[in-house]
Amino acid sequence: MEKKDFEAWLDNISVAFLSLTDLQKNETLDHLISLSGAVQLRHLSNNLEILLKRDFLKLLPLELSFYLLKWLDPQTLLTCCLVSKQWNKVISACTEVWQTACKNLGWQIDDSVQDPLHWKKVYLKAILRMKQLKDHEAFETSSLIGHSARVYALYYKDGLLCTGSDDLSAKLWDVSTGQCIYGIQTHTCAAVKFDEQKLVTGSFDNTVACWEWSSGAKTQHFRGHTGAVFSVDYNDELDILVSGSADFTVKVWALSTGTCLNTLTGHTEWVTKVVLQKCKVKSLMHSPGDYILLSADKYEIKIWPIGREINCKCLKTLSVSEDRSISLQPRLHFDGKYIVCSSALGLYQWDFASYDILRVIKPPDFANVSLLGFGEIFALLFDNSYLYIMDLRTEKLISRWPLPEYRKSKRGSSFLAGEISWLNGLDGQNDMGLVFATSMPDHSIHLVLWKEHG
Repeated sequence: MEKKDFEAWLDNISVAFLSLTDLQKNETLDHLISLSGAVQLRHLSNNLEILLKRDFLKLLPLELSFYLLKWLDPQTLLTCCLVSKQWNKVISACTEVWQTACKNLGWQIDDSVQDPLHWKKVYLKAILRMKQLKDHEAFETSSLIGHSARVYALYYKDGLLCTGSDDLSAKLWDVSTGQCIYGIQTHTCAAVKFDEQKLVTGSFDNTVACWEWSSGAKTQHFRGHTGAVFSVDYNDELDILVSGSADFTVKVWALSTGTCLNTLTGHTEWVTKVVLQKCKVKSLMHSPGDYILLSADKYEIKIWPIGREINCKCLKTLSVSEDRSISLQPRLHFDGKYIVCSSALGLYQWDFASYDILRVIKPPDFANVSLLGFGEIFALLFDNSYLYIMDLRTEKLISRWPLPEYRKSKRGSSFLAGEISWLNGLDGQNDMGLVFATSMPDHSIHLVLWKEHG
């Protein structure tokens, strides 16, 4: 039979076959098989499995396909993307699957992104970064050189690092370029904090001073402490500056005039940390939006209402041991919702609304580990040898980075965390810039920075 005639005959047979009932179709197939020779039967045996297969992703409604795909792990889904272009298209567009996979890796999800193919790309970027963290390849190091004596105080903000030194100077550095933007003559700095216009310093000479970056002029001097000032914080909106000192007191000052508004007593050790922060939760003692002052010494954290009243009363005192047998590390995290501090017993997290201890995290060998930063997903920790990243959902260390022999500080002022937004979840944009900075015995500043994505 000629090819043309065969094709016409096959079309007619196909139309007639489709018009049959299922029983008639079965009888027709049985009859054709009985008429087949060895060549035809071998062909049928070799191809029957392929003929019986159905592409369920192609046949199913898209919503049902997405439901089935949610039961597969991300690595299996990536393998399934190689089956065909159709499978790759469907799997790549399964937004919920890839968003969940990103969340499980500790990445933030922006629901406003409409591109259905976006989240698979984010996941591929996420697994690369998480592999770098696991393999200790996510960071790189750099140094800032310029001081001629030991550096006691560091403060970081928006890509800029301020350093205060025994050489009677403070410098402002651009971390990305390593360039010194400002250098001004000061007193000996035990604590520093800055903004675009000014620098506030706490000193071993028992005073606090405010300096203008552009001219280097001292614009305000705060006198009244009888011991070194180890910590300062301020708020321009409130026109308030607070300072913690080795004289066991916290002082509240008018930032613009230098007048001492209040002296808070009750500490029995050096006050090594003060924090001014807006409250974000409601309790019997405060409401959202209220400004709160936290002050910490070796054993206790005290919580104060911030105001101009003379007889200010401490709202609450927190500690990890009633007999003061366990000391606190000189680092304190307070975001308006939670207070976090490390000790020899572990990492303590208090709920600010109730002052109850929410949890105590005890990773291996915690006695030598200190807190640098604490977020919703990750915590940044360090000891004498390594920088650590902990996944707070599992309380497991997921990465570490070696540190050089840095200058130790009992007050915690000579080392700090850099960018911290990634502690609430990575997003592919916030894993850049400074991670950690510390002063070195040779008076330089050692920087640990995020390595750019591969």
